[in-house]
Amino acid sequence: MRVLICIPARHKSSRFPGKPLALLRGASGQARSLVQRTWEAAMRVSRADRVVVATEDRLIGDAVRSFGGEVLMTSPDCRNGTERCAEAVGMLGEGYDIVVNLQGDAPLTPPWFIESLVERLASHPSVEMATPVLRCDGRALDAFLRDRRAGRVGGTTAVFSEDGNALYFSKEVIPHTPCRFADAQRTPVFHHVGIYAFRRTALESYPRWPIGPLERSEGLEQLRFLEQGRRVLCVEVEARGRRFWEVNNPGDVPRVEAMLAELGLE
Repeated sequence: MRVLICIPARHKSSRFPGKPLALLRGASGQARSLVQRTWEAAMRVSRADRVVVATEDRLIGDAVRSFGGEVLMTSPDCRNGTERCAEAVGMLGEGYDIVVNLQGDAPLTPPWFIESLVERLASHPSVEMATPVLRCDGRALDAFLRDRRAGRVGGTTAVFSEDGNALYFSKEVIPHTPCRFADAQRTPVFHHVGIYAFRRTALESYPRWPIGPLERSEGLEQLRFLEQGRRVLCVEVEARGRRFWEVNNPGDVPRVEAMLAELGLE
């Protein structure tokens, strides 16, 4: 099966305008843009046949070309990253069986997160879409709760059935946890990692579906699948000793820089 990784990178963002071009310093102090670091993460995925960045912004396109990435210039009318990926796939034709939407704010994504999704889709022909979830330890859960107490909309959490079918995704911390957990203690909360692996036919259908009230309220594009009654498979992934966080707000930059230094990533 041929696999395409598409990185949607939008300049206009209500929470962080120009986010893909924000500079993050690595372990040696070298600064690279967020979109470059996410592209580098995608290039480490062994199952990827091609990696492209889809953007509506000329400056982002120029930046991607400057570090050797491939760019597809898409419409400014795309309402979210999944629609942008669908447009990009339409430009490329039918040469790919699985399309991975790797959000452009996830430079800490380990390659095995994406490889797990591809393997699950390849071995389960009835599954149209899969997305990774990472169980929070007490330290990660506390970061979620601090953001919410401060009024910041940060990461997303997920709840799912015993067989992995998603029940809901939210920017609130779900399920409710009435007790506190030690830093290394396992919790019942799962961090939804903003990566989606689609069969190409499912991705092509997505832009034609209307935005429902849940997607509109939460601002989460994957809820369009649930509101259409489609199955979304949550694939639990392992951190393998690594910490994970996305750049959702400007305040996340120093947090992710600290993790880059901790991992020894340049």
